[in-house]
Amino acid sequence: MKSRYTTIALLLLTCTIPALAAENDQDWPQWRGPERNGKSPATGLISNWEEQQPKLLWMGEGLGEGYASVSIVGNDLYTTGNFSDGQAVVCFDLGSKTVAWKQNLTSKVPKHGYTGSRCTPTVDGEDLYVVMSEGTVARLNRKSGDIVWKRNLQEEYGAKLPSWGFAESPLIDGDKLICGAGSSKALLVCLNKKTGDEIWVTPRGEADLGDKGKDEAGYSSTLVCNAAGKKQYVKLIGRGLIGVDAETGDLLWSYNQVANGTANIPDPVIDGDYIFASTGYQTGAGLVHLKNVGGKIEAEEVYFLDAKTFQNHHGGMIKIGDYIYAGTKHNSGFPICVEMKTGKVQWGGDFRPEGKGSAAILYADGNLIYRYQSGILALVEANPNEYVLKGTLKPEFQEKESWSHPVIVDGKLYLREQDKLMCYDLRP
Repeated sequence: MKSRYTTIALLLLTCTIPALAAENDQDWPQWRGPERNGKSPATGLISNWEEQQPKLLWMGEGLGEGYASVSIVGNDLYTTGNFSDGQAVVCFDLGSKTVAWKQNLTSKVPKHGYTGSRCTPTVDGEDLYVVMSEGTVARLNRKSGDIVWKRNLQEEYGAKLPSWGFAESPLIDGDKLICGAGSSKALLVCLNKKTGDEIWVTPRGEADLGDKGKDEAGYSSTLVCNAAGKKQYVKLIGRGLIGVDAETGDLLWSYNQVANGTANIPDPVIDGDYIFASTGYQTGAGLVHLKNVGGKIEAEEVYFLDAKTFQNHHGGMIKIGDYIYAGTKHNSGFPICVEMKTGKVQWGGDFRPEGKGSAAILYADGNLIYRYQSGILALVEANPNEYVLKGTLKPEFQEKESWSHPVIVDGKLYLREQDKLMCYDLRP
C-alpha cells in the first residue's frame, strides 16, 4: 500500500513568501528575514565557537523597551520600542551607531506583564510598515520617519487587545498589507499598502473555528503560500490555524487542534501542501495536509504530537531539508529535531540546553543559533542525525528576558537587548 507521506517528496507547489525589495542580498528587510523563515543567506561564518569566539564590534543604545527584533536595509536598522512618551518606531544608523530618528505612533502603551514592543518593522522600498502593541497599523517614510497613514485594529475592526498586546509584523505582498485582527468582523485585514484603504476583510461569519483558544489575533505573523492550487494567506490566530483566499479574503479552512487559550505564538512552517504548527502551554504540534476537493480547500490532520513530545512556546521553528529544528517544552528551549513528514523525533527534547528559558532560533551557513531567554547563545549543527553543540557565547550585556530574535547581515550578528544593540563579528 502506498504511504500517504510519499507524495510529499513529489510536491510541485511551494511556499512563496514575498521577497521584499532590498538594496543588496545581505539585507534583512522583515521579520525572520527575506523569506520569513528564519534563514540567513550568509556564508563563510565562524563554524565553531569553541575554537573561535565571535568578537563584539560595538554596542549602541536608544532602541527603547521591548522584545521586537530588527530589520536592516543598507546602513539603516529599524525596530520598535517603548519610551516614556509612548511607543515608537526607531531608525538606527549603523554607520554613526546612533539613532537617526524616532517616531512616536501612540502615547497609549498597553500595561501588562513583560511590557515592551513586539513588532519588527517591514521594509518595502522607501516605506516602512508596523503594527503597534495597541493595534495601530501604519506606513512611514523609512528615511524620515514621517507618518503616511495609520489605522487601528481595535477601533475599526473590533479586535480584542491580546494579553501581551498585538505582536504581528505586517506582511507586504505586492500592493497589499495583511495582518490579523482575530475578531468576528475581521479575522484577517487586507489594506492597500500605499493608501491604507481597505481591500478586504475576512469575516468569521458562520464558520465553526472550534472550541479551543479564544477570539483574538494571536501573536504570530501572516505567511503567504500556494497550496492545493490556491494562493492563500496563512496565520496562527487565537482559534488556531486559518487560511484565506489571497484575492477575496474568503476563509478557506481552519485547524483548531493546535490552539490554546493563553497565547498562540510561533509562525507555522509551510512546505507545499503541508503546514506544521505548534503552540506551548501544554498544547502540542500538528501537521495538516491541504487538499482541493471539488474546489473547496480542506485541511486534513496528518498527525498530532502531544505536549510531552513537542511544543514550541515561542522562539520559532526552522525547516531545513526534511526536518524541523526548534526548542521544545513550555517556557523552555530544549533543542529538538523532528522529521516534518512523519513527526518522528530525530533527537533531543529530553536533555537540558546550554541556556535557560525559551529560545529564539536562526539558521546560517549550516548551523543554528539558539538564543536563550537567559542571554546565552548556542551554536548547533543543523544535523538531523545527532545533536552537535559547537560552542556557546555569553553576550556582553543582558537585561530582563532575551527574547528578541537574532539577525545576521553581512557577516555580523545583531542582538537587540531592550534599549541596547550589540553587534558581533561572525567572520573568521
